[in-house]
Amino acid sequence: MKKNYPIYTIKQECQDCYKCVRACPVKAIRVEEGHAAVIAENCVACGMCYTVCPTHAKHVRSDIEKAKSLIGSGAKVYASVAPSWAGILDCSVSRLVGMLKKLGFAGVSETALGAQQVSAVTAEFLNQAEPGVYFSSACPVCVDYISRYTPELKKYIVPYSSPALTHAELLKKTFGEDIKVVFIGPCIAKKNESDTQEDLIAAAITFEELKKWLFEEGIDLLNSPQSSEGFVPEKSSDGAVYPLEGGMLRSIRRNGLKDGVKLITVTGLKNFCKTLQALKEQNIDRVCFVECLACEGGCIKGPCPGGEVSTLNAFLGVEKQFDESIPPVKQAKYKVPLVFGGAVAPEKKFTEEEILSALAKVGKFTADDEINCDGCGYNTCRNFAHALLEGKAEPAMCVSYMRKRASRKANAILRCIPSGVVIFDNNLEIIESNQPFAKIAGADIEELFEQIPGLKGAALGKILPFEMIFKRIFKDGKEIHKERIPFGKKLLDMTIFPIEEGQTAGLIVQDVTKSELHREIIAQKAQEVLRKNILAVQEVAGRLGENIAETEIILNYITEGFGPEKK
Repeated sequence: MKKNYPIYTIKQECQDCYKCVRACPVKAIRVEEGHAAVIAENCVACGMCYTVCPTHAKHVRSDIEKAKSLIGSGAKVYASVAPSWAGILDCSVSRLVGMLKKLGFAGVSETALGAQQVSAVTAEFLNQAEPGVYFSSACPVCVDYISRYTPELKKYIVPYSSPALTHAELLKKTFGEDIKVVFIGPCIAKKNESDTQEDLIAAAITFEELKKWLFEEGIDLLNSPQSSEGFVPEKSSDGAVYPLEGGMLRSIRRNGLKDGVKLITVTGLKNFCKTLQALKEQNIDRVCFVECLACEGGCIKGPCPGGEVSTLNAFLGVEKQFDESIPPVKQAKYKVPLVFGGAVAPEKKFTEEEILSALAKVGKFTADDEINCDGCGYNTCRNFAHALLEGKAEPAMCVSYMRKRASRKANAILRCIPSGVVIFDNNLEIIESNQPFAKIAGADIEELFEQIPGLKGAALGKILPFEMIFKRIFKDGKEIHKERIPFGKKLLDMTIFPIEEGQTAGLIVQDVTKSELHREIIAQKAQEVLRKNILAVQEVAGRLGENIAETEIILNYITEGFGPEKK
């Protein structure tokens, strides 16, 4: 992917969950060695992958240093603050202006001023338009999506740039062409606008980045000094409600529309994609304008607010900034032509034979094998096969395939183990077992094993009458060893161990009857040999005792014979 693309992945933090693949409306994610990376040429920067990532492996490019550099260059830098600030940043206008001025901005202005210009020019366009469907240009994500994925519909987008770019043009015309504009808002896609039209927006930072910048400078969002200045060059009116679902339509209505113009709002990129598919098949007999926003609920639900945001509080905060006493902009003064930044996403086509070959790699050989479980992140197995062929996916992403593969490996290991092995649940029902276990359990169980492979569902306590021991593993959770347990005419050694705490456990059982009998025979023979040795020793010792006694008598007799005469 592009080195400086607004969204990137920290590889070490990505942990094979594929949640970003499931969330991405355009599947602009490539998985390599279990790690998911954004495909820049396919991405529309909606930020869904960033918001859903459970390990925070997805990051948004920081442009704080770029903004600091602009301020440090000596240029006059103006902040274009998205109107969603009123629902996301918990502060007043004077405090917001004071904080940004302290960071070095020459002035602070509302992007809502640009929004009002867009409303005026859109109303003019719709009043002159022929019957048909037309899309708003306010959301760069939706514009980028049409540009990349349905380029045949580009001609139906209102041909004027977004509020942010229009506002930048307004600021330059007001304060001088040499000024620099930094956009501040909750949107990641604004970084793409900045990258492609740097002459208007020199840098784009998110509210998340702004909060970080303020913290680094020791500026408290709640207690910072307030400024006597307000927004420049003036305060907005209906442009303030643009972040809300239907806000743009409210603003357009104030400008006046001819009879028969139908206004519709669609929020959420996935909903927008479905709308486009449906519109292709419909015959529109009137002017129909679609306000399209990639974030469900509007810009107040943007991907980078810099913390948890209450939808109700955000809505009320934005509504509070709408000043109905200020008249609408009836005639647009600033008209910035729409420039498409996203190139058409390349679409690869594959033959049925190639698709079937890819499906076979994940163990899917028939239509019944295509279960379309969505575990890999793709809606259907065939979509996944397409991704495999494109090099965007890996076989290991298929949950059912990996489960079957693991099951086969486990079964192979069970078959090869000479000891009896059982896996059972907390109801003492057998989940899996092997042939040696059935053999140990007896001829009847061995016959049952032939009918029910693995004895799945059988009651372990009825096969081996040691229920209390088996139940104890789920209470104590500690490994249990039992030796020489009588079972009929057999002696068993058992090891019971937990697998999933409180849920499943394993049993390894060995028939030690023969080895025990062999040991007894050896012990008996050893005792017999020992007994014979003892008898032999006793006999030798007895004979030695007799000889010693006779010798003593003779020696005494000789001694007495050669000694002095007795009187």
